[in-house]
Amino acid sequence: MTPKVAKCRSLAISLYRTRINPPLHHRSFLNNGPDTIEELLDRHVVKKEKAPDDEEENELLNRRRLTSTRREALSLYRDVLRATRFFAWPDARGVVWRDVLRENARREFEAARFEKDPEIVTRLLIGGRDAVQSALDKLAEKQREEIAKQQGDRDRR
Repeated sequence: MTPKVAKCRSLAISLYRTRINPPLHHRSFLNNGPDTIEELLDRHVVKKEKAPDDEEENELLNRRRLTSTRREALSLYRDVLRATRFFAWPDARGVVWRDVLRENARREFEAARFEKDPEIVTRLLIGGRDAVQSALDKLAEKQREEIAKQQGDRDRR
């Protein structure tokens, strides 16, 4: 027990000495921040994005937009392919609706493939999403009507 007391006593003495006379190399300043108000404002105030002046910056910005819209377009195309799985009945010519819808979607995507205007691309993507959603909603409504009709026929028997 005595060695523990001696150890604690020596530790307390060293802490007391450093508190009274702190060594210079451990001293740290509270504020390691900017020296002037301008530096403070530059560091903490949100800066406005500068408008791209030259042609290369405009091109880079357009490519970034197109990259994200390309991802969205691929996502929409996959959604169209997934949605067409539910259209398994043939049309008047005997062609399955799934194939007709996939051909039309492919044709529309190919027609808009090289569109560069971000506003037009966005409009096309929104229109495509709306079309897929409305087609799925109509399909679900028709299926509900068919189920209700079949249940009504069973109740009559």
